[in-house]
Amino acid sequence: MNKIYPDAKAALAGIVADGQTIAVGGFGLCGIPEALIAALRDSGATGLTAISNNAGVDGFGLGQLLETRQIKKMISSYVGENKEFARQFLAGELELEFTPQGTLAEKLRAGGAGIPAFFTKTGVGTIVADGKEIREFDGEQYVMERSLVADVSLVKAWKADKSGNLVFRKTSRNFNPNVAAAGKVCVVEVEEIVEVGAIDPDAVHLPGIYVHRIVLNANPEKRIEQRTVRAN
Repeated sequence: MNKIYPDAKAALAGIVADGQTIAVGGFGLCGIPEALIAALRDSGATGLTAISNNAGVDGFGLGQLLETRQIKKMISSYVGENKEFARQFLAGELELEFTPQGTLAEKLRAGGAGIPAFFTKTGVGTIVADGKEIREFDGEQYVMERSLVADVSLVKAWKADKSGNLVFRKTSRNFNPNVAAAGKVCVVEVEEIVEVGAIDPDAVHLPGIYVHRIVLNANPEKRIEQRTVRAN
């Protein structure tokens, strides 16, 4: 099975549609699949539910999809410096499911592991627990959280072999592995593609069984430069 696609647009062809749930890896601006997010924007898909720690910043990362009004709901743990995110939410234009950061990570991990729900103490006695089942274990209260499974996962990794075995670089190994596992279809953007066997098995952070499509990020340095200029 050939998992390698010539560009981000081709990698998303036939798998992205209106109304889908899309999980996106990364933390802020670190380890985000920039080319795949841009291709998702250009696809014109609307009514999306986006699962991500946050939505980047205005005009960058998932912030691009907020500006084009392609996202109807965010499942995230942080609004941060994205003014358009905050504006749409406060104006009632964007649904938001706030989730504690550790709970969000576990909801994705559980979804990838085939676990439909789990209990956690996080959020008990707060609005996070509103409408959710509360159960007592050993004299302590726990809230039940449903796991998350996405129609499509968009992931950034440093290196992949042609079977999809992934290596993440430094802090980009944040939400990306859990996001990858939680997607029914996982598309990964990488900076280097090597032959099968070139990655030491002990160095693999995520096995290729979770990865369906791979696209090479042809010029990550240029995108980093553009991001820096925009941020300044």
